[in-house]
Amino acid sequence: MAIRVLVADDQEPVRDALRMVLGGEPDIEVVGEAATGADAVHLALTRRPDVVVMDLRMPHGDGIAAITRLTATDPAPRILALTTFDLDEYLFGALAAGAAGFLLKDSDPALLLDAVRGLHEGRGLIDPRVTGRLISRFARLSPRPASPDLDRLTPREREVLAHVVRGLSNGEIAAALTIEEGTVKTHVARILAKLGLRTRVHAVIYAYEHGLTVDG
Repeated sequence: MAIRVLVADDQEPVRDALRMVLGGEPDIEVVGEAATGADAVHLALTRRPDVVVMDLRMPHGDGIAAITRLTATDPAPRILALTTFDLDEYLFGALAAGAAGFLLKDSDPALLLDAVRGLHEGRGLIDPRVTGRLISRFARLSPRPASPDLDRLTPREREVLAHVVRGLSNGEIAAALTIEEGTVKTHVARILAKLGLRTRVHAVIYAYEHGLTVDG
């Protein structure tokens, strides 16, 4: 079944370009386009896309506000935030609102396709040009005390979380731990539920905030 994608951007040429890139793939179907944040929310609730590609600066309810509303729905679509501006306020605002991915608009089309497919599979993706800054920000912070929620994780779940922090996909984690990919997906879902997190990206941020190293 094709990945259902909703495109939201206030500029028609950008929407056209996104539709051409995404719609040209056999495993992706563009099910709607929105020019405002409010329209994006309405269309997402009626057409139930798997992934929403969301511009962060739009009239009548900006992208971050729309992300906040959509990630509170059940089932919630995965949100890929797009912006022209390489600014921390957009990056951290989008992630705090619940976005599972973040790309700059001038990213290579192949990266956009990887992001959409990755989000649909439950993986997050941050534009490589801002990943270093994201990690550096959390590395500079004094870690919060270890969360008691971490104690709820089983040893295997902590192993899986450590690999998630390294940026490995479900398939790569499965190979590293010699388990089935479906088992990895189950572990990731349980980790997110136990820690009260929305996405893998938030799990990585949580790990850095609480001083959990990639060694687990």
